Amino acid sequence: MIKLPEPAKRPTMYFVGVTTGQSSIMKMFPIWAKELGLDAEIKGIDLPIHAPAEYYREVVQFFKDDPLSLGALVTTHKIDMYNAAKDMFDYLDPYAQRFGELSSISKLDGQLRAHAKDPISSGLALDAFVPEGHWANGAEVCVLGAGGSALSISAYLANEERHGSDLPSRIHLNNRSAPRLAEAVRILEYLNVPMSYHLCKTPELNDRIVEKLPAGSLVINATGLGKDRPGSPLTDNCKFPENGLVWELNYRGTLEFMHQAEAQKESRNLTIEDGWTYFIHGWTQVIAEVFHIDITGDRLAACDRLAREMRK
Repeated sequence: MIKLPEPAKRPTMYFVGVTTGQSSIMKMFPIWAKELGLDAEIKGIDLPIHAPAEYYREVVQFFKDDPLSLGALVTTHKIDMYNAAKDMFDYLDPYAQRFGELSSISKLDGQLRAHAKDPISSGLALDAFVPEGHWANGAEVCVLGAGGSALSISAYLANEERHGSDLPSRIHLNNRSAPRLAEAVRILEYLNVPMSYHLCKTPELNDRIVEKLPAGSLVINATGLGKDRPGSPLTDNCKFPENGLVWELNYRGTLEFMHQAEAQKESRNLTIEDGWTYFIHGWTQVIAEVFHIDITGDRLAACDRLAREMRK
């Protein structure tokens, strides 16, 4: 059994994660709520990584039964919660069904709804730091990890309808679990960009793939290492691609992967991005869904400004 929150006494949004109390959102949400005119609060629900299925079902049942619990952002548990509780939702958006994950829980007209927001929020974050036309010289992408974020990012980068011919020449997906890697192959089989899937059970094996990437390539830590648990998917000896882009999806934690890149920033001429912009878009996308408001344009700019002020 898990300890669920008491029934909400006022409109409440939840953060379902592992160490939610350490997240900046706990301080940021009240500031955003005031800016957005929301009379609401946020509470965290911490679950162990790969928790038993009944834990996820208990959480979803709580949301279903409690009138003032309006929804949640789900991180780390996106795939496990989908697999354990997808039958409990009245609506699953097309992204949730395609990628087999959910990151947003909300209510509308008596329905309990689930959305996968990563394909949208990861794309917005990528557009903020990958220059237009970057892929013209044959640069590739290596995504370390095969969870929901990794699949969403791969799908966005390979989206011909959005990017035309401005696509990576190849996307590598590395993962230490064979079943999850096989699932990634199944989910991403529709992509037209050449894909390579690598079973890498040790950081040394990840090193080999990264060190073969052409100049300008993008390397992404989508493993969760460096946030919920310490470590990096690479060793300290791994050389990043010259003139490369490095994206650490985390913005808090021990961030070993990002520190490895920073040590080579000058010698390899690296552009390094952490997960802060991703954090902003991820949360504003879900808040908009939970409270049925628009957070774009001036509203999004205000949320971004307030978050950056708080981060200082």
